[in-house]
Formats: sequence, C-alpha cells, structure tokens
Amino acid sequence: MEPDPVIRVLVVDDHEVVRRGLHAFLDGEPDLEVVADAGGGEEALELFAQLDSDGRRPDVVLMDLRLPDGSGLEACREILSAAPQIRILFLTSHSDEQAVMSTVLAGAAGYVLKDIGHQALVKAIHDAAAGRPTLDPRVAAPVAHRMQHADALSKQEQRVLALVVEGKTNKEIALALGLSDKTVKNYLSNAFQKLGVARRSQAAALFAHGRVGRE
Repeated sequence: MEPDPVIRVLVVDDHEVVRRGLHAFLDGEPDLEVVADAGGGEEALELFAQLDSDGRRPDVVLMDLRLPDGSGLEACREILSAAPQIRILFLTSHSDEQAVMSTVLAGAAGYVLKDIGHQALVKAIHDAAAGRPTLDPRVAAPVAHRMQHADALSKQEQRVLALVVEGKTNKEIALALGLSDKTVKNYLSNAFQKLGVARRSQAAALFAHGRVGRE
C-alpha cells in the first residue's frame, strides 16, 4: 500500500513563536511538510516563487490575515493569480464579517480561527489541499447570510455553479447539461447578479462556501 502523498505547506505569520509552533507540530504529521515560513506578505511571495522554481511548490499556504507589510488578502490574490490551483487557508484571530467575506471572494480555500484544535487544523489543511472549502463554524454566518438573502438561485443555476466550482469551462458545462454555450453564460450572468458578485471565481467561491455553511 502506497503512503499518502505529502502535502507541502507554506506558513505565513508575523509572530515567530506562532511560526515555530506550527512548524513543529505540522512536521509531526506523517503526510504534512512545512517547506518554509514567512513573516510577511512580500517575503511569502518571494519564498513562493523560489519554492516554485525549485520544484517544491507548496500545496497549501497557511496565512494570517493581518501582516506587517499589508493584508494577507493582497498576498492571497497575487499567489492565486500566478498559481490558481494553490489553496490559501487563512489562520487568524479576526472573526469580523467583512474579513471573512473578503477572503472568500478573494478565492481563499478556507478561514479558521487561531484557537482551533490541533487535529481540526490538520483536517482543515487536508480539506483545503483536496479542494474542499473550509469555514470555522464561528465565522460561517456572513457567507450563509449572503447566500440566504440573495435571490434564490434556480436549480439550473445551482447545477451550473456546482460545475464551475469543479473547474469546468463553459463549453464543458454546456456539454454536461445539454445546453448551448450562450445559455450557460446567461445562467452565470443571472447567478452573478443574485449573489452580488462580478467574477466567475467569486461566484464559485461564494457558492462552494455557502454549501458548506448549510451542511
């Protein structure tokens, strides 16, 4: 039986004690490896580029929201712009609604609070690496609220968005649902309006996290 593949993690936090603590206990997990840690957003971007060129690209970036040289959101957007398949998991002490929604709309894979338990954090990292959205139950309310107060998505709009979440193109969605490309675009346009977003990635992130919040 082959061992599970190792999930490479880049830790970004401005507190050295936090970085060292995460490094120690995550490296104690057989299928997790902290490949580097950074104290700020700029350092994180430089490390990410270096690791990528060395063939050690992290699978998950575990990032604090507030960093000394700017918001973790900025680093999140830049990393995802360069490598959309990377999963950004925010680990922070901030639980305000605006922060949660901002990270979801930026394309983050999850948002958990720093008082999370050891095994719960390990699970969140595994979920993020597997593409499963993760929200700490204590911060899921704003996403659920937005989903509930958006005009109800039709069944077909939900089917289309579910396939967007899976990374399908409009052509692939059209083929899967027996629709024309134009009809798929119309469903997406309607869904964007109902969810109050402007981009495909935002709609997919909000829909994916919203489903988790209702489970």
